[in-house]
Amino acid sequence: MKLIYVVIDGMGDLPIEELGNKTPLGAADTPNMDFLAKTGKTGIMYTVCKGIAPESDVAVVSILGYDPFKYEVSRGVLEALGATLPVKDGDLALRCNFATLGLGNKIIDRRVGRSLTAEEATELARVINEQIKLESHPANFQFKNTLGHRGALVIRSKDKKLSGNITNTDPAYTRIKGIGVAEPEAEMVLKKCKPSEKTEEAKFSADLVNEFTQKSTTILDEHELNKRRVKEGKLKANVILVRDAGHRMPKFSHLDQQYGFSFVCLADMPVDRGISKLAGMHLVDLPPPSKSLEKDCKLRVEKLLEVLPLYDCFYIHIKGPDEPGHDGNFNLKSQLIATVDKHFLGNMLQKIKLEDHVICVTADHSTPCKLKAHSDDPVPLLISGNKIRGDKVQKFSENECKKGELGVLLRGIELMPKLIMHLKE
Repeated sequence: MKLIYVVIDGMGDLPIEELGNKTPLGAADTPNMDFLAKTGKTGIMYTVCKGIAPESDVAVVSILGYDPFKYEVSRGVLEALGATLPVKDGDLALRCNFATLGLGNKIIDRRVGRSLTAEEATELARVINEQIKLESHPANFQFKNTLGHRGALVIRSKDKKLSGNITNTDPAYTRIKGIGVAEPEAEMVLKKCKPSEKTEEAKFSADLVNEFTQKSTTILDEHELNKRRVKEGKLKANVILVRDAGHRMPKFSHLDQQYGFSFVCLADMPVDRGISKLAGMHLVDLPPPSKSLEKDCKLRVEKLLEVLPLYDCFYIHIKGPDEPGHDGNFNLKSQLIATVDKHFLGNMLQKIKLEDHVICVTADHSTPCKLKAHSDDPVPLLISGNKIRGDKVQKFSENECKKGELGVLLRGIELMPKLIMHLKE
């Protein structure tokens, strides 16, 4: 018996008038998810808990069975780990975005219009690493672009430990009890980094982040690459927003030791790969997402089938629908959900026997198009295969899954034990 655990990034949503008061998932053509819902059990799940609009890192940690309120989880550390930047306790690690800054520190676009190429981001990162020297305190840094506008930053003090107890410069996210959460109504203005505790380490860390931000903005704004982008009618990548600082590597117990099954991860986002490393999963090498979700889904099925005989449990993270959720593009979000259904789940189901597998399909969080941000709304959940019997739900959607026998999972950490229980049946 094998577990195939599919997490579709940001798939959850709210009803949209233009879609006949359906969600993008409810409006999407999803015969394969619907089949799994009919043959299995369904429900809804708060991936962290009510009242928390989680970032992806905290949500994934939670739905893999680790309580994010008990483990010290920092997006910055996870991103750096996933980006293969060396991090040790006492270093300061941060998640970064290239963004577009206008007059009065107004943030015009947090993601440079999603138009920054890998080649452009790599060139800008090279210039930053070569030309900036941190002088407010004895320290050095490494900045690395990852996918598109995303990046990771690690700052190392030469003579003392640094602290992740500092605020974000990215206004779209804040931290509650150490957990990164979305700020859907935030004013889009570049923030100054401040210490969130009265320690020398936090003060030094905030000083260094502000120095890095100021110096990198000066260099980026005048760079020939950005001048060329403006001539081409594109946005400048002239500021680096940072968030979710951390200074300590989380210590997760490995999933295989907890449950007695071997685990493998198929994910391309650095944060998911970082979490999977900490959880002791084997990582399958995947290329960055292409511009074709269909192609990416087919490749993931190929990679899954290659390693299927070698391991017991397969965690698969698919990015697709999250981005149009952030952009408020509900039609595209619905189309991409249908693409995942056809080209990942459809292809996969043709190649495996359902009775020999437990299949779970869910999301790490909701990204409602009307909010253009993560929310604390519950996500749909299905568990099918093996000896699991259907619960009369006929379609996989947020509304229909509310009627399922799994009911409401109030915490994401409840899911993994359920999956392992079905795997042992």
